[in-house]
Amino acid sequence: MSRNEVTQRLSEWYAARGWTAFPFQRAVWKAALKGESGLLHANTGAGKTFAVWFAALQRAGLDGGRAKAGLRVLWITPMRALAADTQRALEDSAAELLPEWRIGARTGDTKPAERARQTRSMPATLVTTPESLTLMISNAAALEQFRHLDMVIVDEWHELMGSKRGVQVQLALARLRRWRPGLLVWGVSATMGNLDLARQVLLGNDDGVLVEGDTRKKIVVDSLIPENVSRFPWGGHLGLQMLQPVIREIEGHEATLVFTNTRSQSEIWYQNILEARPDWAGVIALHHGSLDREVREWVELGLKNGILKAVICTASLDLGVDFLPVERVLQIGSAKGVARLLQRAGRSGHAPGRVSRVTLVPTNSLELLEAAGAKKAVAARRIEGRYVPNKPFDVLVQHLVTVALGGGFRSEELYEEVRQAWSYRHLTQEEWQWALDFVARGGQSLTVYPEYRRVLPDDEGVYRVPDSAIGRRHRMGIGTIMSDATIQVKFMTGGRIGSVEESFISRLKPGDRFLFGGRILEFVRVHELTAFVKRATGTRGAIARWQGAKMPMSNELAHAALEELRLADQGVFDGPEMRAIEPLIAVQQRWSALPTSEVLVLESMKSREGYHLFVYPFAGRSVHMGLASLIAFRVGRAQPITFSIAINDYGFELMAPEPVDWAAMFAAPTGAGVALFDTGRLLEDVIDSLNATQLSQQRFREVARIAGLVFSGYPGQPKSNRQLQASSSLFFEVFRKHDAGNLLLSQAEREVMEQELELTRLRDTLAELHARRIAYCEVKRATPFGFALMVERFREKVSTEKLNDRVARMLRELEKAAA
Repeated sequence: MSRNEVTQRLSEWYAARGWTAFPFQRAVWKAALKGESGLLHANTGAGKTFAVWFAALQRAGLDGGRAKAGLRVLWITPMRALAADTQRALEDSAAELLPEWRIGARTGDTKPAERARQTRSMPATLVTTPESLTLMISNAAALEQFRHLDMVIVDEWHELMGSKRGVQVQLALARLRRWRPGLLVWGVSATMGNLDLARQVLLGNDDGVLVEGDTRKKIVVDSLIPENVSRFPWGGHLGLQMLQPVIREIEGHEATLVFTNTRSQSEIWYQNILEARPDWAGVIALHHGSLDREVREWVELGLKNGILKAVICTASLDLGVDFLPVERVLQIGSAKGVARLLQRAGRSGHAPGRVSRVTLVPTNSLELLEAAGAKKAVAARRIEGRYVPNKPFDVLVQHLVTVALGGGFRSEELYEEVRQAWSYRHLTQEEWQWALDFVARGGQSLTVYPEYRRVLPDDEGVYRVPDSAIGRRHRMGIGTIMSDATIQVKFMTGGRIGSVEESFISRLKPGDRFLFGGRILEFVRVHELTAFVKRATGTRGAIARWQGAKMPMSNELAHAALEELRLADQGVFDGPEMRAIEPLIAVQQRWSALPTSEVLVLESMKSREGYHLFVYPFAGRSVHMGLASLIAFRVGRAQPITFSIAINDYGFELMAPEPVDWAAMFAAPTGAGVALFDTGRLLEDVIDSLNATQLSQQRFREVARIAGLVFSGYPGQPKSNRQLQASSSLFFEVFRKHDAGNLLLSQAEREVMEQELELTRLRDTLAELHARRIAYCEVKRATPFGFALMVERFREKVSTEKLNDRVARMLRELEKAAA
């Protein structure tokens, strides 16, 4: 079929549906036909898939379609669940536009028989994941499989770019470009701030075009305002008080997604909604990453077919899968970021011309402040950029073995190829030689162990994997996704429910109850990496606190919240959220001062517990942990003292058993005059204050696994979490003592600094504090902002029942004083 015939069919396909191609879609088609790569950025549900897919089909017409020429289009998606959905969407349109094209999928879920069929005869289009693509590249016949490849489409680039999976994609693209110099690469993205950087990272250079879709798609952000907004907030205190308003929202719409930030939170909300509306059994469902894949697929299909009225979910439904029946999105608690909020809003009205709407459901009063800031940030499209990993050596080491398996490599040729990947553009010859030496003989400390001589040059200087067993182990370990070791959860009667972190199960005793999969379960025993349970009745008992319990507030959202406080300080309360917390703001102003983008508020207070300092930088919990530890360390150098630390997204508390002369330490007009905020020796002081060696050792476990030092075990014989930790700890100590220049060690330290402690953001925060006016206040009792921090500290020390009693007593005293 000629290009003109494909284009004509495309016009007829649009006309049959009463559609008109958007300008951004035509821009992508035009650029692709000219042979240009690029990045497409448009709202969720705006028609991005049609833009890049139809560009690929039109390019097929440039040489008559050549349906039997092998693999022509590679579609990379970040999730297995998206692969099947994407394959169906591409097949629906291709059936009319280019019916001779076969479309397949290759992921971890693909059956062996189908993989074998693909190896014999590749489909014209293949939908795959970064891990499966890397596995294909490790095949000795990879060059032949990709020899007709014309275009690569990377879907959800905003999701991949900021992770090691994105680096994995960068390296794979560099390899494919070497094999196919004229290869087109197009990324598809939504909800991202640093677009030029995103394009450069994807394409490996500054070439290519950036196409932006119509960003005027209407996105409505509003809030459910509680009837009674407490003047003294604490984490989760509203919570289930909002249950009935949420139920009313679900009642009024055909299909609703209720997003939560954690898996345990989704379990709690699902259980309570079902208790309040037992008649909804079967029409509401739960969806999170710990549930069994068959359960998740059933829920997704129910949404697509309009069977389910509501799904309580986590980030597991953030991406890509098209649920057209969804009318409403509710966000329980703050989304903690503008991009995340926009992404979730786009799950509703998921079609061009439709309105997307997300309603924020506060779980404490101060989340109304975040909601007010988020609304304005969304309206102004102030969206977070993405962090790009810089030279992760664990991914590079893995890639060297992969390429050695996939036909072998010559050192200088592969060095130049790897430097085409953005994350390695500044890779030095010394670093390259270290990586090469590490895979060839295990570096300085592992030379006596044959299993670490994974890649060796042959007589012609081509590096290959010398042992088939090493190759098999490597292929089983390909990938960069890391999570806590999980353990299967099954009923004693045999039914499988899903999986939870091994660390959670290890804390349970027989008879303990916990909430999982929307059921109250009683733990019975663990046998052969399976936790056996039975249904329980009575009290809920323990709640599974799975991964991602705390997400830090983003910079953009923090600045937006500070701007709302600046306006409030001037008496301007714009919007229902700010008007609702006006009484809270009034107490904070009367007893202390309001933190704003121009004023840093510090409060000191004496109580029966000790001497408190509250500081409100509004920089997110990760930065506050680093900043609180830094100040405690610097004060401790001058006087021996022990501090208790509490943090949240708004500030931190330091509490000491004896007085500290905080007034003298903060006696300066601005933060620039405060020695505790000095940025000199920042890295050294942060390392000393936080036991960074222990943090690095924990992070090294991930680095060691990706680099192939630690093997997770064969299918059916996985190693336990404890075994993997012991193995990585042994390597950590060996390298520290005998190979101090090991780049994997320095990488683990760097990742702790940049990702866990956000050192760059900490440095930027200190620079902001230097410019803020100091407002130091000695208070008689906890202010609204200070009370929230005190409760965070109590929460770590007492049971839920005792916490509720203590908070209730304090609230009575504070409300009496405020009145």
